[in-house]
Amino acid sequence: MSDRMHRAMQFRAGPADTLSDPLHPAAPSRRRLLLLAGGGLLGLGLVPGAQAQQPGDQVRFFQIGTATTGGTYFLIGGLLANAVSNPPGTRPCDRGGSCGVPGLIVVAQSTSGAVENVNLLRQRRLESALVQADIAHAAIEGKAPFEKTAYADLRAIANLYTETIHLVVRADGGLKRPGDLKGKRVALGEQGSGTLVTSRAILASYGLSEKAVNPVYLSPAAAGDRLVAGELDAFVIVGGYPLPAVSELARRLPINLLPFDDPKGEQLKKRLPFFTESRIEAGTYENVPATSSLGVGAQWLVRGDIKPQLVHDITAALWNDQTRLLLDAGHPRGKSIQLRTALDGLAVPLHPGAEQYYREVGLTAETAAAPQAGEGGKSPH
Repeated sequence: MSDRMHRAMQFRAGPADTLSDPLHPAAPSRRRLLLLAGGGLLGLGLVPGAQAQQPGDQVRFFQIGTATTGGTYFLIGGLLANAVSNPPGTRPCDRGGSCGVPGLIVVAQSTSGAVENVNLLRQRRLESALVQADIAHAAIEGKAPFEKTAYADLRAIANLYTETIHLVVRADGGLKRPGDLKGKRVALGEQGSGTLVTSRAILASYGLSEKAVNPVYLSPAAAGDRLVAGELDAFVIVGGYPLPAVSELARRLPINLLPFDDPKGEQLKKRLPFFTESRIEAGTYENVPATSSLGVGAQWLVRGDIKPQLVHDITAALWNDQTRLLLDAGHPRGKSIQLRTALDGLAVPLHPGAEQYYREVGLTAETAAAPQAGEGGKSPH
């Protein structure tokens, strides 16, 4: 990740009447840190000598809900925020400045993950978020864990990249298969995370329940610390590799990743129809061999009530040449974010503004049909 991505700026959202409709960013009270990717105004090209903000210039804020700081969502969200932002006073795109949406400041907000992101969108506390395809589909259909909180107004900007299940164990712990988790101390993910939903499906496919293990609900970083301390036997995290929390852990402690290449792993694909075969390559994490796993699309979703022109402009900024450079340099998964796969496996309908953009560039605007149980093909990981 570039030096610009390591710098952060904090924003405290102001009253809704200071912002342009339809943006009403009210940050969740327990999530105060908003990362403006690119190191604040300097990273966005606001430098001495740049044109000063004029009284009539309009500043708008737009949030991207991500996940915990130890996962890929947070890093990718920061890259997207950097690419799409273009506050007043920055240099023009053709002069080496921002190529984002004029007047827009985008912040990547840390959350518990996909489930909380959907709920924050429904509550109008976020404008957009990164969400697993299976979680998005469950939300719009009113299925677990959204039986009482279905959200029909969820819309897509793009499919981004593949997230992969990581079932992390100590190398000296004697665990070889997911079925070995019975009676073990297992971190299943934070409450409100997509990882927790996936963990429950894993346990069920291997004939286990949460009561069959000793479950805890932790962030990846906290779970890694407990694994090192010998207070935990395994933890689950779903994300695009390499995951910072797992990379750091592998440098501190010999670890293994458990595979899902047995008959019960096939059953897991039926429980998770948006998941496809994936492979974590050897060398991704220190001294960890290649591991067969399952992956699911990470998708950038938005509230359906956000104005079409704004979503169109955000989508255009996502796919411009300057963003391509940022994505390629910012994170290994950034290279997987490609226009040619932007409509693959979308779990919810496109937002009309995004649909307009894809029509303009000659791509079909029809949302890809949701895969049926058991139809998952091999991931292009």
